[in-house]
Amino acid sequence: MQLRDLHGETLGICVSGGLDSRTVTRRLLDAGCKVVCFTADLGQPDETDIEDVKRRMEATGAESHVVDLKPQMAEACFATIKALAQYDGGYWNTTGIARAVTVRGLLGAMQERGCTVLVHGATGRGNDQIRFERYTNVLAPQMKVYAPWRDPAMLAQFPGRKQMAEYLQAVGLEAKLERKRYSTDANLAGLSHEAEDLESLDTSCLIVDPIMCKWPQQAPDRVEDVTLQFERGRCVAIDGEYLAPLALMERANAIGGRNGIGLANALENRIIGTKSRGVYEAPGMELLGCALRSVYQAVLDRRSTSLFGHVSRLVAEATYDGRLYDPASRAALGCVEVLSEHASGTVVLGLYRGNAFVQKLRDIPASLYNPADASMEASDGLDPRSSQGFVEIQRCEALALARAGQIRPPERF
Repeated sequence: MQLRDLHGETLGICVSGGLDSRTVTRRLLDAGCKVVCFTADLGQPDETDIEDVKRRMEATGAESHVVDLKPQMAEACFATIKALAQYDGGYWNTTGIARAVTVRGLLGAMQERGCTVLVHGATGRGNDQIRFERYTNVLAPQMKVYAPWRDPAMLAQFPGRKQMAEYLQAVGLEAKLERKRYSTDANLAGLSHEAEDLESLDTSCLIVDPIMCKWPQQAPDRVEDVTLQFERGRCVAIDGEYLAPLALMERANAIGGRNGIGLANALENRIIGTKSRGVYEAPGMELLGCALRSVYQAVLDRRSTSLFGHVSRLVAEATYDGRLYDPASRAALGCVEVLSEHASGTVVLGLYRGNAFVQKLRDIPASLYNPADASMEASDGLDPRSSQGFVEIQRCEALALARAGQIRPPERF
């Protein structure tokens, strides 16, 4: 759709309250469109007062609403952690998770108010355009989508932030054009920092001023122990205190963040085929994910571990690609539920300047680890003489391959 196609439609626009959001909203109003603004409250740590977004948008003359999606965001965080669904470079998919929650939550609010078109402010070069539109397509096929930053008319009028600021100032709206070293997208799961100076690979990730985390060199010079209790692949208590999902994620973010846990610098592969450089914060996700990984190591057999790796990658890519509600994704998440059935126990982590290491694993009823079987000392475990037959079977295959001339060592190793 283009601006000229919007006559007679009621537009529901996803907004953040920034320069782009206010410019698009005001421009649509000036074009005679009926516009309703929607902001998802995802527990953004960079917003001290989410209602301020509503006030900034109402100043444009549009009706504006904040939709509380924090509980849904917390649930999505736990589903991602249970699947250990990290994308390129150890990125915890914080933005991908948020888009699935945002579109699903805002579509309902938009439909209640008679909106027929979803408007998003994603650019034509990134991932979010795909996520916003695919989720709209699969969840509300009857809803149209308008992407102003793919509309030739809008791009011609607003080639940059300077023109946006001048436009808003011309219609009497405050618009400060501040030089930013990077842009930030935030939610309960974490923050992504990208663009501007970070586009150069010569720029150190240390230009980022973390919001949820500390750089390791700024973290306390002491080990902090944290005890995490899991039930069926889900953390239910921190340091003995049982908490609801939202409160638990907030607690995990605070603990991990102050110890420099969960900072990552990555060159990720975008959906459209290009690469993007980002610096990411996800302290709570990394804290809980590190602990859960050790529980999985105790309870999953070799074949289950291999299968888990496959479905984990599938969920990670589906989250990133905006396909979290597709059949394959739901099947993979169902598989995670089966594989995590016995992932219950307690993990004590030591946190020190960006590092999280396992101190203790205990109370894991389904653990497959038997010290007597693995011991290098005499024990009542596996009788080492029993391995003779297994080794001989392996020898039979090895000799057959060698005699057939099928073994060829590399020239350099």
